[in-house]
Amino acid sequence: GHAGVDVDLAGLGDPLAALFNEELGAVIQTRRSDRDMVKAILDHAGLGEIVHIIGTLNDARAMHIQAGGETLLDRPLAQLRQRWSETTFRMQALRDNPECAAEEWAHNQDMGDPGMAPKLAFDAAEDVAAPFIASGARPKMAILREQGVNGQIEMAAAFDRAGFEAVDVTMSDIIEGRRSLKDFTGLAACGGFSYGDVLGAGGGWAKSIMYNARARDEFDAFFHRDDSFALGVCNGCQMMSQLRDMIPGAAHWPAFVRNRSEQFEARYVSVEIPQNPSLFFSGMAGSVLPVAVAHGEGRAQWLAQQQPSAAEGLVVMRYVDHHGAPVETYPLNPNGSPGGVTGLTTVDGRFTIMMPHPERVTRSVNHSWRPDGWGEHGPWMRMFRNARAWLG
Repeated sequence: GHAGVDVDLAGLGDPLAALFNEELGAVIQTRRSDRDMVKAILDHAGLGEIVHIIGTLNDARAMHIQAGGETLLDRPLAQLRQRWSETTFRMQALRDNPECAAEEWAHNQDMGDPGMAPKLAFDAAEDVAAPFIASGARPKMAILREQGVNGQIEMAAAFDRAGFEAVDVTMSDIIEGRRSLKDFTGLAACGGFSYGDVLGAGGGWAKSIMYNARARDEFDAFFHRDDSFALGVCNGCQMMSQLRDMIPGAAHWPAFVRNRSEQFEARYVSVEIPQNPSLFFSGMAGSVLPVAVAHGEGRAQWLAQQQPSAAEGLVVMRYVDHHGAPVETYPLNPNGSPGGVTGLTTVDGRFTIMMPHPERVTRSVNHSWRPDGWGEHGPWMRMFRNARAWLG
């Protein structure tokens, strides 16, 4: 990225007419080694007479346009980016949090940003669940959803591939007694727009548990078993964080409140996985991975009586910049969480919550960008395989 370009319009007649015409056209970038092949394809399509080679890339990070030896434009890319994006920045500063708008504008002009740089501390191709899948046993996994949740299909697919029997369970199933959590070893609370994201993030969902005797007893019994585990993602994270008093070892979990940008954020960002006891992240510490986020209320906020320091060693995921450092500035930290914190676990590692959506990027092709060399399954699949391996 950040490459400049040298353009020569000598073969296009009047340069102003070429630059500002409104006719249909396209600029195609190809490797030098592919140029003849591309021209042959265009010739075969009858476009040869209107195809022109107009330029090459440069390392000066500048846009240089000339025609017949006369320089028409010579500007640094940073300056052009600033001019191009200023209107958007001004509008964003009026609509959103102006501090976030300024941070994003500055980020977009940072010519020293190297871009995403995933780092794996494990072999993503290794299937740690394979021996247990081969046994034929498929433990039942409750894929829990509530009104407005829409992430259950991806979650079920991830656990299914990892060797579980994924079972669709709704809150009404629990409340009306059609399903019982005692029949499941694991539970995954999914994301989406539960209760339209009103009553506070995940608040309506949590209250449907806390203020219903049957549901409260079901969840309380599940969390206090010795063999159970759970994952909460997005709305599921928000909901489980509000059940912290019910979950052993979760007293340090924060609430998740409105994003600092004051907007719903759907982005592709980098997170690091620090050393932590979560069963989901066994062997993954030290990795930096790209992941999808989609939430309006994901900023971690500890209650007045809580000490954020109590979460030390129990953070499973934090936002980092493209140099690998924890980040609080927008948009690399999409919600403004202190220290970039976006996922936590319990003291024993059995119950884990996070705002990002690893279940949406378990396959390499699900990533909007990925480095070369990743196989069918991306590195996030390791999370779900770890859960199957933990059960044995």
